[in-house]
Amino acid sequence: MFILRGAPLSPDVPFTDINDIQRPANWLRLSSVEERTEAGVSEQPDPTPYDERFYWGYDAKGKLIPKDHAQLVSQWVAQTRQTANALLTPTDWIIIREADNGKPADPLLKTWREDIRLATGVKVTAISNTTDTPALAAYITGTDYPVWPNDPYRPDPVEPAAADGVQPFSDVSFAGTNDAGLD
Repeated sequence: MFILRGAPLSPDVPFTDINDIQRPANWLRLSSVEERTEAGVSEQPDPTPYDERFYWGYDAKGKLIPKDHAQLVSQWVAQTRQTANALLTPTDWIIIREADNGKPADPLLKTWREDIRLATGVKVTAISNTTDTPALAAYITGTDYPVWPNDPYRPDPVEPAAADGVQPFSDVSFAGTNDAGLD
């Protein structure tokens, strides 16, 4: 990044250097280090990347400019609830079927659904309790936020093949599922 008078300088924009000389848009790309130094232009490494979900970019002093914390809290609370809804929706019909005709829903499924609701509450509370944008960013990008309870009907990732090349499926259970899915 090129710097002139303490501010970033775009490489393809005309400018006036410290000697009051007008420089054309392509001058920075065509000039030597010595010519830039004489014109008062220094070069610094580009700032480290930043998470655009939480920051606007860097100011002239290289400090991150955070986005509005209250708006981000609203956005992340809504996103968290939307994710929970997306996780629960595929199994809503099972709960409705139980209410409609008394066909009991698998207790494991009910427990998982409750775990999703509890996880949502924990996440929403943690998001709401952040005091500024850096704290919110640290929580969202940390290890706790992206974790959701495992779906009881999706088997864990398959273990690597045994020495004989046969995949072990003894741990996979489809208990509580119905092939037709309509009783």
